[in-house]
This record gives sequence, C-alpha cells and structure tokens, in this order.
Amino acid sequence: MKLNIQEIRKQPEGLHFEQALDLAADLRIRNQEIIDVKDIVAVGKVQYEDRMYFLDYQLSYTIVLASSRSMEPVELAESYPVTEVFMEGATNQLDQEVLDDDLVLPIENGEIDLAESVSDNILLNIPIKVLTAEEEAGQGFVSGNDWQIMTEEEYQAQQAVKKEENSPFVGLQGLFDGDE
Repeated sequence: MKLNIQEIRKQPEGLHFEQALDLAADLRIRNQEIIDVKDIVAVGKVQYEDRMYFLDYQLSYTIVLASSRSMEPVELAESYPVTEVFMEGATNQLDQEVLDDDLVLPIENGEIDLAESVSDNILLNIPIKVLTAEEEAGQGFVSGNDWQIMTEEEYQAQQAVKKEENSPFVGLQGLFDGDE
C-alpha cells in the first residue's frame, strides 16, 4: 500500500488506515531464517505537519522461526507500535543534515510505502533467541555422546561436585570419626 503525500496533506486530522498485508514471500527472500509470516496487520494514521509526515501505526503479525536450540518451528505473535518520520527533498542545509543523520526518512516518488515500512520493522524486530515452550520451561536441552547443554546453575553445581571429588583431602574424611 502506497500513501500519496497529496492525499495526506488534504486530511488535516491525518489519513487513517487499517491494512492487512501479505509480505511472507518478500520477507523470506530478505531473511532466510523466516519460515513463515502471517496475519500482518497495520492500523494507524499518517499525518502532515510542518513539512514532515508522521507515520504512526500498531503492527501485529505472527512469525514462524526455527528454535535457537533444536531448530523446531516456533510461532511467535508480535505486536508493537511503530513511529516513522518522513520528509520530502531537502530545501536547506539543516534539512539535508537531518536526512543524512537518518533522523527522518526521505519520500520517494511522492509516496510513502507502507509495505516497505512494515517489512523493514518486522526484519528489525526478529529476536535473536527463539525457544519452544518446552525449552523455555527448562526442558528440551540437546545432548549427545559425552556432551550436553545445561544452564549456568547446573554447570556451577557440577563444578562444585567435581572440585569436592578431586580434593586431596577426600581420602582423609572419616579417618578420625571413631576416635573420640
């Protein structure tokens, strides 16, 4: 969906929208970690004020990613607000500095591309750590021949037991227990 800046200017209270988008194929091309994205909905408005266009919307979608541990598909429901500021071509040095510092986004061809904004924000908000419900509950750790994944607490407890077993004084324990 493209939002024409002339239409936006005609609406002093802003141009409201509720748009369902199908961007799954585009997002999978841009990031191969994405298994699927569905139910993408953007609800908000775009408003013109003082030579700038303010795009505010609530973005909701369901994304399917592989688990960081087991590679099992994990479905995550996401919803968060997005605010972006756009400006037409720079007319003075200050405008150019604002555009160069990425404080505002440039408007190309007299339109604001909502689909591009939504795609970019979905890609920027992909979590690094993705776990299934079992993995989050502490189960589902992967193990193999002579190795396993464990929590830091489990590792510390294991190291304490090993340290106690390897102590040179372990053989002396109980030596004087009966001589009192």
